[in-house]
Amino acid sequence: MKYTAARSYRAVRWLTTRLEEATAEAARRPDRGDISITTVIIWVAAVTGALVIAGTIAVVITKYNGNLAGI
Repeated sequence: MKYTAARSYRAVRWLTTRLEEATAEAARRPDRGDISITTVIIWVAAVTGALVIAGTIAVVITKYNGNLAGI
């Protein structure tokens, strides 16, 4: 029980310290290079396109699996 409490205390202390450091860094450098909305839109479109292509390939392979078995 003692060990768990000590681990929890260390974890909370580390998290608090990390949060304080991040806050200080944000105050010191207001332009931290945050990701822009354009970048998010491009990434979402790219991932969506990749999933559509993969889904299409899976459907075609499933549909023609019997015909391709004899090749």
